[in-house]
Amino acid sequence: MAESESMRICRRMDRIGRKIMIMSGKGGVGKTTVTVNLAKALSRAGYKVGILDTDIHGPNIAKMLGCENAVLEGSEGEIQPVTVQGMKVVSLSFALENPSDAIVFRGPMKLNVIKQFLADVNWGDLDYLLIDTPPGTGDEQLAAAQNIPALAGCIIVTTPQAVSVLDSKRTVSFANQLKLRVLGVVENMSGLVCPHCGKIIDVFGKGGAEKMCMEEGVPLIGTIPLEVGLQIENGGTVSEDSLSGQAFMSIAQIVHSSTKPLTSKDIGYVPRDESCSPSACASCTADCPSKKG
Repeated sequence: MAESESMRICRRMDRIGRKIMIMSGKGGVGKTTVTVNLAKALSRAGYKVGILDTDIHGPNIAKMLGCENAVLEGSEGEIQPVTVQGMKVVSLSFALENPSDAIVFRGPMKLNVIKQFLADVNWGDLDYLLIDTPPGTGDEQLAAAQNIPALAGCIIVTTPQAVSVLDSKRTVSFANQLKLRVLGVVENMSGLVCPHCGKIIDVFGKGGAEKMCMEEGVPLIGTIPLEVGLQIENGGTVSEDSLSGQAFMSIAQIVHSSTKPLTSKDIGYVPRDESCSPSACASCTADCPSKKG
């Protein structure tokens, strides 16, 4: 009997300890920067890390990691992720002939791509899978939240400005509606570190994320200042001794200590098998992943 897509997703995701969505209410807040540098911080701490880029229309993970020329390979219905700096990475950009080509997909096509990445990519055994999502609360976020069993939760990235904080509140509302745990909020661009004197200048205001977290009852788990070398592209790495590097290591420690590995069985999730009727499970003797226990 052919394995259903839902069952394949469950089997793949159960080999990954912590699955975490990285979200933002609006664009331009540095969400991908946070995703990549948090992944590197977790990897430096000794964990096996993967990154799934679900930003279908603007997949920038490859650019950030300096692997734009990589391609996805696979056979017999299985896709092999690209390995970069010890991390496993999957992005639709790896399937493009030209990285600057526009990706013109409607909602159902985006859903199918994300589900295929979840079901058919050979992620192997990982401690963390960070899911980089586009800005907002649309198709891509729903596809990830509704198809990944046992999500540890989400991290919301914002900047101090009022408009970004307002959109972040909407992201918190999205998470609450889907019963998705908000692991914490990261305030990016939280002051500019002067490269000459080291003084922090609050060019975008101060305290916006902290106030929002108090109002919404979610934790603020980190503030990342703007400094020379943070907005790294092409595979560069933030210095561990820099303020931003220290902040990412602190966020990684908070995330690890506040979460635990989860599988579908831990939450009583039963993957769908379209060929089975629910009433047949009680008397069925097959070793089927859709059976509880």
